[in-house]
Amino acid sequence: MAESICRALRDGALQGELAPALTIKDNINSPFGFHAFSHVLTQLSSNILAGKSQSRGLVLLSFSRSPAYYVQLLKKRGLDVGSSAKWIQILDCYTDPLGWKQRFMEGENVSNVDQEVSNLSHLCTNVGDMDKLFSSIIALGKGFVGEGTVRFCVAVDSVTNMLRHSSISALAGLLSSLRSNDSVSSTLWLVHEDLHEEKVIAAFEYMSSIVATLEALTPSPYVSRSNMDNSYLEHRSTKGRFHVRMKRRNGRVRVISEDFNVEQSGIKFTSISSEDAVINQSLIPKVQFNLQLSEKERNDRARVVLPFEHQGTGKPIQIYDGRRSFSESKDDNTPLMTNEKGNDDGSGKGEIVYFRDSDDEMPDSDEDPDDDLDI
Repeated sequence: MAESICRALRDGALQGELAPALTIKDNINSPFGFHAFSHVLTQLSSNILAGKSQSRGLVLLSFSRSPAYYVQLLKKRGLDVGSSAKWIQILDCYTDPLGWKQRFMEGENVSNVDQEVSNLSHLCTNVGDMDKLFSSIIALGKGFVGEGTVRFCVAVDSVTNMLRHSSISALAGLLSSLRSNDSVSSTLWLVHEDLHEEKVIAAFEYMSSIVATLEALTPSPYVSRSNMDNSYLEHRSTKGRFHVRMKRRNGRVRVISEDFNVEQSGIKFTSISSEDAVINQSLIPKVQFNLQLSEKERNDRARVVLPFEHQGTGKPIQIYDGRRSFSESKDDNTPLMTNEKGNDDGSGKGEIVYFRDSDDEMPDSDEDPDDDLDI
């Protein structure tokens, strides 16, 4: 399932479409959103280097980590960082987001990084100006992509940090402008949903074509805390469930889930195990009745004859329409309702008997009751 996300971002957008956008959500119960973000980021970088992606470059906005961290991350994943300046540019919004260091250090080197990091890092000292930030992203993308129809990808490691310096409307305008830009192939960002109001998270989900949510595997409410040892809590603390909602081009929405486990080497995704399914089944409370039907009960229910149901026994369908009584046709083989026309002596016709409730009620008349109205 995580691979399907990477494929969607790798394939990019068709001509005239908005670029695919991925929102990764986590919370304090499952704080592994950055691990999922790093996994998608490295997979997308690998596809760019291999020439399998629609985008030919990557612009990364680093708010929660330094550019040096991402250089080391790419090295650990076996990616060629030596030629990284040709396909990745990092907009450093982490070192000096408000320009205070640059103001007090009077023009000295604020970033203080080695040459390898400085070749692909660009310091941003006013992260609250969304218009300037948008211009910087497009300029960095044009720098290594060049003119033409070639596109690049944009990644933001924390829109939560961006909201410290700007409003949700300004940030939504920036993300929407990136998605609608012809040079952008795909976008992705990470948000900590328990730090924002519901309307903020709803705004990010509305702008996204893919929404990924990390959910913790909480202990069962039927297991007492006295029976849970430290090994159980440690085993469960790095595991969780990865829910993805993908909007397709035809308008349909696909919802899939997967298990994840955070290891020393990174996050690993696996299909939902049958063991967990058995555990969930065993957690159903004990009741005095069955919640599901057995095979015998399903067969017995299928053989039940429902009232007024045509049983298909081969005999003529007997439908009573009020013209003849069942007692008259008990020994008659002719159906009660047929399409055949014959001599009608009137004996089979019914009649309507009407009794007035009182003498005050006027009898029926063929006169128009509205003849006195000017219609």
